[in-house]
Amino acid sequence: MRNLILVLSDQLDHMSAVFDDLDPDNDVVRMAEVDEETTHVWCHKLRIALFLSAMRHFRDELRKKGRTVEYHELQKQPSKDRGKSFAEILRKDVKRLKPERLIVVQPGDLRVQTQLQSCADELGIELEIRVDRHFYCSPDEFAEYADGRKSLLLEFFYRDLRKKHDVLMADAKQPEGGQWNFDHDNRESFGKSGPGDIPQPKTFRPDAVTKDVITLVEHRFAEHPGNLDYFTLPVTRRQAKAFLHHFIDNILPNFGKWEDAMWTDEAFLYHSRLSAPLNIKLLNPRECVDAAGEAYRTERAPLNSVEGFVRQILGWREFIRGVYWLKMPEYLDLNYFDHQQELPSFFWDGETEMNCVKQSMQHVIDHSYSHHIHRLMVLGNFAQLWGVHPRLFHEWHMAMYVDAIDWVSLPNTLGMSQFGDGGIVGTKPYCSSGNYINKMSNFCKGCRFDYKKRVGDDACPFTTLYWEFMDRHYDQLKDNPRMKFPIKNLERMRKKPEEMADVRSRANSLRDASSSILTQQSQTDDRS
Repeated sequence: MRNLILVLSDQLDHMSAVFDDLDPDNDVVRMAEVDEETTHVWCHKLRIALFLSAMRHFRDELRKKGRTVEYHELQKQPSKDRGKSFAEILRKDVKRLKPERLIVVQPGDLRVQTQLQSCADELGIELEIRVDRHFYCSPDEFAEYADGRKSLLLEFFYRDLRKKHDVLMADAKQPEGGQWNFDHDNRESFGKSGPGDIPQPKTFRPDAVTKDVITLVEHRFAEHPGNLDYFTLPVTRRQAKAFLHHFIDNILPNFGKWEDAMWTDEAFLYHSRLSAPLNIKLLNPRECVDAAGEAYRTERAPLNSVEGFVRQILGWREFIRGVYWLKMPEYLDLNYFDHQQELPSFFWDGETEMNCVKQSMQHVIDHSYSHHIHRLMVLGNFAQLWGVHPRLFHEWHMAMYVDAIDWVSLPNTLGMSQFGDGGIVGTKPYCSSGNYINKMSNFCKGCRFDYKKRVGDDACPFTTLYWEFMDRHYDQLKDNPRMKFPIKNLERMRKKPEEMADVRSRANSLRDASSSILTQQSQTDDRS
């Protein structure tokens, strides 16, 4: 054998650089389902099932192309596996197959890349790590962009990429519509009337391969969180393309206007859910951006929706990947506010009387998904106000979300959501009282907590904890120009010491509560 070509679970791309010079007669493609990747964080059942099903479909497609594939399947009985860790199985495969060289596209997780390199060094075999051309911007290009800058701002990076790749540009310098950002036309709430008729999401029935995977997951990972009742995601390239086209044709026109809105029992609304097929590379970001641009040019979608969607993919997705590789491994240990709390138990089971959290967690339990406002301004907001260690919040997100890969999860959770990096990704903490949740949803109506109240038994935990958070971190926040308004309100409150004392007392009682509202885990378990 000449090359052993390693295809990882988030690299299911037939156009990947690992296949550039593949010789079917002398090279072997190697894929492995690994127990460690399902248990190093306590993975949601649906997340496990998606990765395994997509991998097995990709394996079958490669074999139909005439490529030799060495594939390790997880068994119902763990004792029948060839090993538990990625490195353990790879060592056995290399000793058995005796390749001259290992080839892989850069992994999306530094932990995996380090394991691979250590294993290759131990075996005395060359490991060639190729650039992942799935992305618009390589880590080296991002490092060059960041060099010498005092701060990294998405807006300027995003504009540079739009110019470079001629995306939504009227000419070489001017954007379509005369402006780069259409946020003033976006992010509305549904109001009292609600969302009305929402386009039905595209779904796919599990085929025989997926059904086998579901049976395996239900048997082997029965104690893991979540459920498999709603497994309708695309698991092949063909399905992923149909998923994209359905979004462009039916959902994109209203995406921008309602991208921040939430509503009872509505998990998807006008969101694409393309992040999962994108992040395992069943879709390419260019075809998503191009399809959206074409919808604008043919007047099938307005510019505000198209620009908002393009910003997420061409802008934010590329930006946070650049930050990940620029700042790792030190980034993982950043904790700007020195938060040390564990996650409350309802982050795993959804058992809470806070209606907004219960709604958000039900989406996560059912779909291993919730859209970005549920993640950022409900679940992430609560974790930050509560004082959860940012690394624990990242590990929870990695465990529970179907679209979570380390490169995309870590800067989003530790950085943007928890402000653990002190402002590398975001310029301010993303936190709010219950008032924001009331504005953007109908969750507060009928909730036993009053979003307007800071203290009292019926005071909204978000509102109490928000002002306690602002008070606790006053010295770190008072000079942030984007926090001027809440800081001024806090300073007025601080002139009434008894008022702030009541807020602090209420916050402490919430953290000490043993009720289902805010029950903490008594000790760190495997899920943490």
